[in-house]
This record gives sequence, C-alpha cells and structure tokens, in this order.
Amino acid sequence: MQLFTPANTERVEKQKKSPMFVVIGNPPYNAGQVNENDNNKNRKYEAMDKLIAETYAKDSKATLRSQLYDPYVKAIRWALDRIGDEGVVAFVTNNSFLEGLAFDGMRKHLAEDCDAIYVLDLGGNARKGLKVSDANVFGIRVGVSINLFIKKKQKSVESPRIFYYRTDDLWNREQKFDFLNERQHMGDVMWQPIQPDARNTWLTEGLHAEFDTFIPIGTKKAKAVKGAAADVIFKTYSNGVTTNRDAWVCNFNRNTLVENVNRMIETYNAEIARWMQRIDRDANLDDFVVSDGTKIKWSSTLKQKLQSGQIAAFTDTKIRQSLYRPFTRSNLYFDRMMNDRVLVFPSIFPTSETESENRVIIVSDHGFRAGFNTLVTNLIPDSHILAARDRFQCFPFYTYDEDGTNRRENITDWALTEFRTHYRDDTITKWDIFHYTYALLHHPDYRQKYEANLKRDLPHIPFAEDFWGFVAAGARLADLHVNYESQPEYDKLKFVQTPDVPLNWRVEKMKLSKDKTSLIYNDFLTLSSIPPKTFDYQFGTRSALEWIIDQYRVKTDKRSGIVNDPNRSDDPQYIVQLIGKVITVSLETIAIIKELPTLTK
Repeated sequence: MQLFTPANTERVEKQKKSPMFVVIGNPPYNAGQVNENDNNKNRKYEAMDKLIAETYAKDSKATLRSQLYDPYVKAIRWALDRIGDEGVVAFVTNNSFLEGLAFDGMRKHLAEDCDAIYVLDLGGNARKGLKVSDANVFGIRVGVSINLFIKKKQKSVESPRIFYYRTDDLWNREQKFDFLNERQHMGDVMWQPIQPDARNTWLTEGLHAEFDTFIPIGTKKAKAVKGAAADVIFKTYSNGVTTNRDAWVCNFNRNTLVENVNRMIETYNAEIARWMQRIDRDANLDDFVVSDGTKIKWSSTLKQKLQSGQIAAFTDTKIRQSLYRPFTRSNLYFDRMMNDRVLVFPSIFPTSETESENRVIIVSDHGFRAGFNTLVTNLIPDSHILAARDRFQCFPFYTYDEDGTNRRENITDWALTEFRTHYRDDTITKWDIFHYTYALLHHPDYRQKYEANLKRDLPHIPFAEDFWGFVAAGARLADLHVNYESQPEYDKLKFVQTPDVPLNWRVEKMKLSKDKTSLIYNDFLTLSSIPPKTFDYQFGTRSALEWIIDQYRVKTDKRSGIVNDPNRSDDPQYIVQLIGKVITVSLETIAIIKELPTLTK
C-alpha cells in the first residue's frame, strides 16, 4: 500500500505534467488472445481505445479493424499525443502498419500528424514466406521495423515527408545486425522517399492503375444498397462461416458431431443457469464461467449470448454439408448460436435443397498471405477454406430468403447490360458472366500482373478479347470443382500392396515419398506413379492432393480430446478413391488453365 501514499501520487501527477520531447521504446505487439478459454485478453485502456476508434478506426476503409487495437498501435498513438506539438517518437515495432489494410486510417493520421517519418523495414514476417529461415531480428514470426515519427511546431511545406528503406530479403539476422552496426546514424541510410496515394497506401510498388478501371467483383457500397446495385458484378458477398470451435461443430462423422454439439449445449445452458442465479452480481463473466476445454469452447460472441440469456437447443436439421478445405467435405452444425459468425450464409444456402442449384465463387480476401486463390463450391465454405491463415470472400449466383423461398439472381442487371454492350451480344446470360469471371480469376497473367492490386482490393474484372473462350473454360472448371467426387479416378495410379499385411482401407495418416511420386496410404498399401503435374494445382502453399493428405487423417483436438476420423464404415474405400479423383481434377484443371485465351489483345 506504500505505492498509494500522497507523496507517490504527487510524483505521478508531476510526471504526467512534465514536458516530454522524446519517447523511445519497443512496445509489445499482440492483437489478442488466441483462445477465449485462456481468459488472457489484452488489458483494456478505455481512453486510448476510444481515441483509436475516433481516429485510426474511423478513417479506415477496412471491414476488420481489430488489429488497430494492438498494444503497439496504442503505444504510437499515446506517444505522439504525449510529446505534444514537437518531439520524436522512436519505436521498434511490428511492421504490419506499413501495408496492412486495416491500418489505412492510421497511415492517414500519421502522415497528417508528423512532419517527417522514417521507417527502416527489417522484414522477417514468417507468414509472408521468408527466403531465409532466420530473417527475423528477434526470432519471432511477425515483421519488425525501426520507426522515427518526428513532429515540429512549424510544419514543413512538403509534409508529409515519408522516407523508407527495406533491408534485403535474402539477409539473415546477423547480416541485418551488421547493417545496423555499420550505418549507426539515420543519415547513413539511403532513404527512399514515398508518397501516399489517395487511399493512404504507402508502399505502392507493383500496383497497376488500370486495375481500378475494371469492373469490381463486389464492393461494400453496392452491398449496402437497398434494391438494385450498379458498378459491380455481384451485389452480395460474404466471408465463409467462422465457427471459432471447429473441433466441436465440424466432424467427418455425423454421430460424433451430434454427441459433441449436445455435450457443449448442455454445458452452455448450465452456465446460463449458474450466471443468472449468481449471488455476486458484480462477478466477472470471464472468471465465472467454466473454462474446461473438454466441456465447451468459448468465444467472445458466445459469452455475449450467455449474458443476454439466450438458451441453446439442438436441432437435427442444422447439420449441413460443408466444404471445410479444398475438396474436403465435412458435417457442420450450422447455427447462429454455436457458430461464431454465419454472416449472410443463411441467405446463400438456407436449406440443403439449395445446394443443388446454387454456386459460389470463393476468392482470396485482400491482404492475403498465401497467394491469390479461387474455387467454386455448392456447399457452405469455411472462412479459411483455401489457406489456414487467410480469409476468403464468397460470391453466390443466387440469394434467398432464409426459409429457402424468393430466389434471386445475385449478378446485377447493370453488369449484364455492360457485358452485352461491350461484346455487342444480347445472348450473354448471367451464368455466362459467372463462368467468365471464374475462368479469368485462374488466368496466370492476371494473377501475376495484378498481385499487388489483389492484395489491396477484391478482384476487378477486365473485358478480355475472347469472351466465349473464357466462358467455356469457366464452365468446365466449375463443373470439375463442384462435382469433384463424380470425376473418374486417375487410371495410371499403381496400387502396391505390402506382402503378408491384411487388406485394410483404414487411414491414420498418409505420407508422400520425398520425390512425391508415391503416397504411403497405410501399412497395407502404397500408391505410386503420381504424375508430377498433380502438384501444380495449388491452394496457398499446398497442392490439392496435399490438402487431401493433410485433412484425411485421424486428428485428436488437444484441448477437447475430440477425435475427428475421416474413415467411413459405410464406404471404406472412399479416401483411396478420392485420391484418384483429386489427381484427375488437378491434371484437368492445369490443362484447362494452360489453354485459357490471352488476357488482352
């Protein structure tokens, strides 16, 4: 209690009022806890959170802005306010603010608030793919930069003056340390002046201006319009479903899924009863509820539902088919209570019957880390369907009322008119536009040339010369990818049985040989003569076949102990047959992409 003496209080108040010219530090960087059951949230700073909301977040065009409440962002905001009209803030921080989409508002304010900014980018972001293994100066997974934010009472006429230098991506940690020791002073660095564009982008290398003249696949503005939308291809789109408790509500085995969901619902409802009957009305919910990972998986939204007294009830019809990962079908308990965010998918696939007629084009959301990816499905997709660290947006052909009635085409009439006018062809249909778009998104030239634009925006679709060539290719690709389970098995795959081992189709964990020509299926069987081109069809860092190998294995969730077993007692050869079919899909996809028409004249 000596900390709270009047003398100490007086010292603190005096310190608060003291002028401060320089703030130096290495603030922590952590956007939030990974698991709600850990009850280990970042500390709340109400005044600072409010200031972030009124400045950086308010001026951001991004949909997801949670990264703006990372402690290092709060530290920058606080320090720039603390030095007043003049001073220097020198921080070593996460470098995500340099080009992250959520930080556009932050970059805007930094440019307005500072007379000069110097950023020495040391790289090292493991999630963006490192060219050397020890590239991070701190041995952590996020990128790092040294930042000098300078404020002067007399603003420069040329403000904002922003200077940038990035160390070589091929340098390891020691080489970066040698560089810092050699240069010592900011005057010894060959700074590159950068000029923010109208969207507060600082690092504009690789961006192509004509991309903005193409038709957006979708925009938040059009999505928010009541009634008919213009200037976009699709009116409505959505992230995939985020459960925040995959182990509990996703499972290959329907009976296991039913058991898991019922067990969690029972725990959840018991916690509601305890909370409503609590004696201590000031109790903290995070400390009050049971955090046993074998009984329940909490998320912030589920805790909010508990506080509001929403009772959960199991309904058998909510068990739906989902595409969890590429060509990986799973059972999903599709429910607003037990899923963290279902978004607008109750209007995209409201009933099982709509799966037979509706299709969605899935594309990488801007800011992707694992490269641009796309896939078509007729099932409810997971939010991380094509790469575990990325999010994806889904563009349906139809939308419905949530009871499955009132089917509506989601491609705008405006887009149909634009395509018919441009190509002078009134026979073009909305399905043609759907397939044209899907084929174009696969075009290697489009992906390569506009990679930087696609990291900043959702796709914009140009008019290619051979419209009908793209339509035909897109229709073939869509049929191949939606109906992958109906494709013929690759007929040159060799089945090599292990002598004296009983026949057994059960999979525990498959493994590729080093040269990737063979797949050890189990102790009984090895599949050989896998064609090398199979691995050219990729989603993120894995080929389609490698996704199958990764997903179709027996997994036990560490926290809950829940087992997810892909083996089917009623169809024991399903997995081995699926492997042959996915090889066929991969080879056919690569062949179609190779024959796509040229992108431009």
